[in-house]
Amino acid sequence: MRCGVRKADLFASLVVFLVALPLCVGVALASGVPAELGLVTGIVGGLVAGALPGSSLQVSGPAAGLTVLVYEAVQRYGLETLGVLVFAAGLVQLGLGALRLGRWFRAVSVAVVQGMLAGIGLMLVAGQVYALGDAAAPATGLGKVAGLVSLPGLLDPVALSVGGATLAVLLLWPRWKRGARLVPGPLVAVALAAAVTGVFDLGVRRVDVRGLLDAVRVPEAGDFGRLTEVGVIGTVVAFALIASAESLFSAAAVDRLHRGARTDYDRELMAQGAGNAVCGVLGALPLTAVIVRSAANVQAGARTKASRVLHGVWLLVFTVVLPGVLGLIPVAALAGLLVHAGCKLVPVREVRGLWRGHRGEVVVLGVTAGVILAGSLFEGVLVGLALAIGKTAWDASHVHVETEDRGEGGLLVRVLGHATFLRLPKLLDELESLPHDREIKLELGGLRHLDHACAAALEGWAAARGQELVASSRSTS
Repeated sequence: MRCGVRKADLFASLVVFLVALPLCVGVALASGVPAELGLVTGIVGGLVAGALPGSSLQVSGPAAGLTVLVYEAVQRYGLETLGVLVFAAGLVQLGLGALRLGRWFRAVSVAVVQGMLAGIGLMLVAGQVYALGDAAAPATGLGKVAGLVSLPGLLDPVALSVGGATLAVLLLWPRWKRGARLVPGPLVAVALAAAVTGVFDLGVRRVDVRGLLDAVRVPEAGDFGRLTEVGVIGTVVAFALIASAESLFSAAAVDRLHRGARTDYDRELMAQGAGNAVCGVLGALPLTAVIVRSAANVQAGARTKASRVLHGVWLLVFTVVLPGVLGLIPVAALAGLLVHAGCKLVPVREVRGLWRGHRGEVVVLGVTAGVILAGSLFEGVLVGLALAIGKTAWDASHVHVETEDRGEGGLLVRVLGHATFLRLPKLLDELESLPHDREIKLELGGLRHLDHACAAALEGWAAARGQELVASSRSTS
């Protein structure tokens, strides 16, 4: 039995390695850093985060969900500062895990998370469409979208053919169930693109290989001085929170795919923090748990964490023994891989379901994605969270007025529900519509919550009308 488990984990680790290899390289290039740094993050995700307790089957590495934020950080602060940002973000995650705050990430609005992923996906697609044809992409999100109008004249037809063929393979390969189980689609697509490019000596841009040791840069003492800058601190917080949310949501999804041990969210958060601290020391990309690799790990039959640790070993062996193979990969093929990944981040099916029953959630999702496109990832998440909180407060603030005619005894008016300042205009309108020539007793005992603004307004209304106000001990809070 033990031998069977070892064989299952060995096979699963090879499958995950084949899925992770092209994605590590593609995410690195999309983030504006050397390809080798993506592999370094994948190695650390296996050997460090994979070896620590938390979630036994989910796999960590560089993720498409952070490419936009990493690219912005590299452009603004330079590649030499990336290690400091990732290291500090790892320490923040370790602290959050030590304070047992991991489970609280599950309280984040799903609409905000989906809006974040949709915004990232749209940004990724908008940027990588240029790389499909070996064209330079504008720096800003709006610039990328606006530039799509004139894009056809800038694309190289040969590179576009390579990228388009890669996309076609990614879409068609999963339909062959048997082949898809044996060899992952991303590896097939990228390998075929590299083979065709090499055989026909196509003049397209290829991955620039410098060597693992040349790409790794350990931050110097002076680099940590950047942590006093407000913008740098904001980027660190964004790295930590977004990477944590993506990892823990991934863990929840992976838990639904198998019947084994459930994730310990606080330990998993600390494992992610330890991995990012090591990535930071090496000057590499930030890591998160990645649902694509994690699902491949479960579906390949993994039983223990040995599979994810071994996938890191295979990445290390490949990077050391066969680094020159990376130089055969066309950039357009990796762009096709990332366009495919970006499209999968846009939750089209979820939006359709939400629109039928929770249209307010769709608004939160859309605004979050829109702000990310127009501004930045951090701004989009903040606006989305604020909007979600406001929507929740509005939904929870239901107030209802009931009127009972007691003849000569006048009117008994009961106010029920949650009276907050958000519903104050509606409440006062209903009270002002009551007849002025009748005695009114206003009863507030049915209120579950009465905030200060409403309490003051009701007291003022009762005093102005000379009416009786009846409250109970549970009507204020």
